[in-house]
Amino acid sequence: MLLLAFDTATPAVTVALYDGAHVLAEVSSADARKHGEFLAPAIDKVLADAGVTAPDITAVAVGTGPGPYTGLRAGLVTARVLSSALGVPAYGVCTLDVIARDAVPGAGGRDFVVATDARRQELYWARYSAAGQRLTEPAVTAPAAVAGAGPVAGAGAILYPGLLGERIGPEYPAARTLALLASERLAAQLPMFPPEPLYLRRPDARGPGPPKRVTPS
Repeated sequence: MLLLAFDTATPAVTVALYDGAHVLAEVSSADARKHGEFLAPAIDKVLADAGVTAPDITAVAVGTGPGPYTGLRAGLVTARVLSSALGVPAYGVCTLDVIARDAVPGAGGRDFVVATDARRQELYWARYSAAGQRLTEPAVTAPAAVAGAGPVAGAGAILYPGLLGERIGPEYPAARTLALLASERLAAQLPMFPPEPLYLRRPDARGPGPPKRVTPS
């Protein structure tokens, strides 16, 4: 296995290369305005650092959000292009699940919430068991709906510190963890998810509607 994993559903762009036992190389950067600019060079760097080339990749795993349309789309389109060009499978992993996996130690045996920025003064979030298993489907709501739900991982706890519960890490997903989750499902022969986006709402940018009818005065 040589699994290329990346996520662009949050302000962070994170990329890792995983061989089924070890992370061979990884790189991350946080800038919500430069997902498209950073992702391709980050992939090139990870491959170069690991001493491999793109044809060596055997599978791609990508974060499916939920997340803002523009950033999320950059990762998903890249995953599909690589899958088609290299003739390898592409798998999707919920971004909230990735954050949850790394949040388990900080939760200290308690159920917890992962909440990320959905903009428009809203959060993407889901509730997790103490072991990091998702208990609810991802949702997008006002922060008040998450208040009192327990410890909170993800950027939501930073954005609304006076409203949400105890903050636990991490703030953003890590591609190394995304790769681990995907490889675990593959090893267990569990159903794999496609690289399809979890937008949960319509994108901010919309095409123009039909022309308005002008009524003669």
